[in-house]
This record gives sequence, C-alpha cells and structure tokens, in this order.
Amino acid sequence: MKVLHFGLTPKMKPVAPTRAAVVAALDIGTSKVVCLIARLEPAPPQDVLRRRSHGVRLLGFGHTAARGIKAGMVVDLAAAESSVRQAIDIAETMADVHLESVVVSFSGGRIGSELFKAGVDVSGRSVSDGDIARVLAAASRQSVRDGRAVLHSLPTGFALDAAAGIRNPRAMVGRRLGVDMHMVTAEVAAVRNLMLTVERSHLGVEAMVASPYTAGLAVLADDEADLGAAVIDMGAGTTTFAVFSGGYFAHSGGFALGGSHVTMDLARGLNARIADAERIKTFYGTVLTGGSDDRDVITVPPIEDEDREPPQFVSRESLVRIIRPRVEEILEMLRDRLANSPFAAEPRGRVVLTGGASQLVGLSELAARVLGRPVRVGRPLGVAGMPEAAKGPAFAVAAGLLVYPQAAHLEHFEPRRTRQLMTGTGGYMAKVGRWIRDSF
Repeated sequence: MKVLHFGLTPKMKPVAPTRAAVVAALDIGTSKVVCLIARLEPAPPQDVLRRRSHGVRLLGFGHTAARGIKAGMVVDLAAAESSVRQAIDIAETMADVHLESVVVSFSGGRIGSELFKAGVDVSGRSVSDGDIARVLAAASRQSVRDGRAVLHSLPTGFALDAAAGIRNPRAMVGRRLGVDMHMVTAEVAAVRNLMLTVERSHLGVEAMVASPYTAGLAVLADDEADLGAAVIDMGAGTTTFAVFSGGYFAHSGGFALGGSHVTMDLARGLNARIADAERIKTFYGTVLTGGSDDRDVITVPPIEDEDREPPQFVSRESLVRIIRPRVEEILEMLRDRLANSPFAAEPRGRVVLTGGASQLVGLSELAARVLGRPVRVGRPLGVAGMPEAAKGPAFAVAAGLLVYPQAAHLEHFEPRRTRQLMTGTGGYMAKVGRWIRDSF
C-alpha cells in the first residue's frame, strides 16, 4: 500500500519474450469475481494478434458472485474479501498451484484520462536511452494529483525539435526531445480499498489495470486497434470505455450505470423481486420489438411467497418499454463522451461491446443506431482452455488480464522495489529500449 503514497499503483515486470511464465488474473466486478490462472508460452505471432509474444493456456478458473462491491468499488470489506478468497481458492484448486500475487482489474473510482507533453534538451547530439528516460520521467511527474492514483502511464509518440509523430527517436539528432504521454487515473480511496481487499486475502497486487483497457487487449484484433476502435465494457454497476488509436490505448472514461440498473428498473416496473427481475432480464430481456411481442407472455412470480397471491403475466413488449429507456440513456452518455475523445477523429473506427450487460438481445443493433458506428460484440481471442461458459463477453476483462503481461513493457514507471510474479529481463533502461523496439 505504500506505493499509493506517491499516487502510483503497482507496475509489474514484463514477461520476457522468450520465457514461459504463470500469471494469475483477478477480475473484481460488481456482480461477480473471477480468478483465472494461466501459463504463458512463447509463441510466434498470429495473423490477427501480431503484437502477442505468448500463447495463453488456462490452468485454473474460479467464479463466484460478488458481495460487498457497488459500482466497482468496495463498500463492505469483509464481504468483498470473502468473495475474492472463494474465487481464488477454486482457481488454485483447479490449477494445483499456490498464488502469491495477481493482476487485478479496476472499473470504479471515476476512471479518467489526461494527456501530457514534456520536453528535455539534448543539445544537438544523438538521442540516447538516457534522454528517452529523462523525458518520460518529466511527463510522468506532471500526472501527480491530490486524491488521484495513476493506473497507466503510456507514451504515445515523440517529437524532435519541430518534427512531431516520431516513433523511434533513438540515435536521431536534435536540440529538444518531446513526448506525448497518456495517463489514466482513478480515485485513490477506491484504488486503496480494492488493493486492501486483495492483500487481506494474503496476495500481492502485481498490477492494477483499467477494465476497458484489459477488455480491449482480449477482444481486439491488431488491425482494429490500428484503424481505431472503442471498447465499451458494460458491467453490472459501471460502464467504462477505452479508445484505441494507431495501435495504442489513447483515452478512457466511464460512469456508474450498468446492467444492475436495468434489473432494478424491471423489479420496480414489474413489482417483482430483484432475483426474479434478473432472471427475466437474462432469459427474456431485449431492446428490440417484434411483431409478436404483445402476444408473448412471461410469468412474473409474486413478491410474497403466499399461495393466495397469483403470479402476474406481462408481454415481452412490456419488458422492452422498461428496458430500452435505461439502455438508451447509457448509450447516449457513451455517445457524448466518445464525441469528446480521440475516437471522434477515427472515421473508420468501430465499437466493440464487452461485459455481461452487452449480452442483451438487440443491444448491438441499438448501439449502432445511437452511436452511428459499426458495432460488434467482443469475445476473448487467443486464450486456450477457456470453459464454454467463459468464452463470452462477460469474461473479456478477466481474459485480458492474462494478456496484459505481454503489454506491460509499454508502461512507463520510475524504478522501485515491488514484488514480482514473473521473471523479466534487464533493468529500467532495457525496458525503455525494448518498448521502442517492440512498439514502433
């Protein structure tokens, strides 16, 4: 927890491209906690996943209902800890391993992006690794804010004198070296309490990753990230998004509305129990109307478990009238936020939906109308051994956490002592050099 005194979440050592490693992912959401354990094996790049250096094979899978979490934040520490312990225990038993640390997702705490520019003098000589390290550190120092914790610090391009858009400035000659840096931050209190939940389960936090970013790592093909894409993770308590441009994570945001709000609307509108409303949403929920919807009748159990109170019957059309306004509200909020992000300048960019709430029937069609973009539902790519129940969009964040170690070298952070799950190569300067080689 001391790392948060500097406003920084833990950063993990990247997995070495030529070595195997075991990684553990912990996705703590509003409605479920998922723990995945996988082995990363060096593998040649695939056609659509050229940036991945490793294949991912699942060893253990644990999944349980979340308790003590609201809108992605801990509201009951003991209950949240119990859910985390249960999911971890199931995964450890299945994989026959004992975990020491995990990569954790984060979706609450008002996630937001800031862009910073920084420059350092190089006095007309060739740009060295040391110069690159200095300019990255100068940009990172600007991100320190009271009450905010840095989740990600990602360089997105360099400038040398008047020439911008430089991908690799090493050995080039100039007088001043500049960098553009994308910072993702969240509320310190929310980050601290989620870390505390994991640490009380006797595990270290290897890294904390914004949920929409890790969802994008799982579901996007390289071409989609190059052409521009927005990944929208629609969870139970939050809706978060990540914009990818030119192959890089360029923007992020979110708000505290999600699938649980649709469930609550149904419970109130149907005068039903929350559990029954969730079941009805799961099996019959849709945002599109059809010709026979007024004739399709659904049984709603009474709130009271008394024989004298008969069940009520509602049409599917009635469900649409309750569900659709809330979903449209969420999509309109997304549309406004995406319009103020770099995604607005990506005319060929598409939208990819992930998260449990994205499974509503007809959602991709409605989203395409509201957002004015091609929309598809994203499912995890390139993860072997996933059970059938975990191959859908609801598990994209958890799957992306298994991919994240291959992208950890993109992060900039100041050298410091942290517990490491995996063995990497080289020191800080080597990481900077490999970031330039691998990214550009």
